[in-house]
Amino acid sequence: MELFPAYIVLGLVAGVMSGLVGIGGGIVIVPALVILFGFSQHAAQGTAIALMVPPIGIMAAWAYYTNGYVDLKAASIICLGFLLGGYFGAKLAISLPRFYLEKFFGAVLLLVSLKILFSK
Repeated sequence: MELFPAYIVLGLVAGVMSGLVGIGGGIVIVPALVILFGFSQHAAQGTAIALMVPPIGIMAAWAYYTNGYVDLKAASIICLGFLLGGYFGAKLAISLPRFYLEKFFGAVLLLVSLKILFSK
């Protein structure tokens, strides 16, 4: 229970970032759990995935939807792919040694960062 306030703050930061720019679990929560809370890469990823089980983004999605910024058809179709892809991705991640999983995660973050920083 001693980490309860810190976990709440992490959730608030991830929630604000998710509502603000559409990021959260992978880019905010996973690195925070590894760096600040000492989680292994596997445990951080598993914990971040577990957050998505409840309708975590429902309030942010509602805010976008009520302003006409949600394509429900696209979201539904992507959700189906995400469901299957998430399962197979998790099976692959679990089978990888921690070292390779961390390097792959870091490379993905770096590539996304470079794309965002250098695109017009």
